[in-house]
Amino acid sequence: MGGGKKCLYILILVLLVMVIVNLALTLWVLKVMEFSSEGMGHLKIITGGIRLEGKAFVLDSLIASSIRSRTGQPIVVESSKNLTLKSRHKNGSLSSWIFLGNDRFECLTNNFKIMDDRGVLLFSADANEVVVGAETLRATGEGGTSFSGSVQTTLVRAESGHELRLESPTRTLSVTAPKGIHMESRGGTIRAIALNDISFKSEVGAVKLETSSVMMPLIPIANLSNRPTASRSHDVYQLCVCESGKLFLASPHTVCASENDGRVCR
Repeated sequence: MGGGKKCLYILILVLLVMVIVNLALTLWVLKVMEFSSEGMGHLKIITGGIRLEGKAFVLDSLIASSIRSRTGQPIVVESSKNLTLKSRHKNGSLSSWIFLGNDRFECLTNNFKIMDDRGVLLFSADANEVVVGAETLRATGEGGTSFSGSVQTTLVRAESGHELRLESPTRTLSVTAPKGIHMESRGGTIRAIALNDISFKSEVGAVKLETSSVMMPLIPIANLSNRPTASRSHDVYQLCVCESGKLFLASPHTVCASENDGRVCR
């Protein structure tokens, strides 16, 4: 009977020691983790959510409806490999996502928009069109801008001090407008160079040249003598027109004719 009481006392003593150790460890954990009535350490429980002061390391998924910083403080999201932001529909299917990785930035969405602080559209892209709402679209690359399809715009202008060049290396370059086309060079020249013909055609109007001087230095000169004309010996010539519409020059003292009309008017 005495041995049984002794074992019971020892068991009660061991249990008491275990309770004291457990309570001490619990108090130590509470102190280390900084538990309080407001939360745990830098993590505070507030109305409508939680507030974190300092840095947080998310080792798995983070699901939240809103993440924002305190007023006047920045928010920094950092990842050692990549950062992915996903948005889903009510049925759980993926609607949009943003991927930021090593030398890559990808965005999957049906409509992409960039606006300024006033809500004015600066850039928009979808499956049908790309809209640039800025006042000026500037291409600063040395190779210019290359378009594989058609381009519709109201103004094409070069930067101040630089030339404007429209070129199609292997295909046709076509400029059309429903009302009119205006080309202006305020400080230089306008040149049109082609391997074959350059044609100006007006369906119902006229082709007008409004200038104080029209120069055509390579117009051929008709020769009415057996001696070929070595150089331009007159200051003034007659401007003659072939039946085909080709222009040539003739001596001011003769008729508009040539000994070899086939060569001149060819």
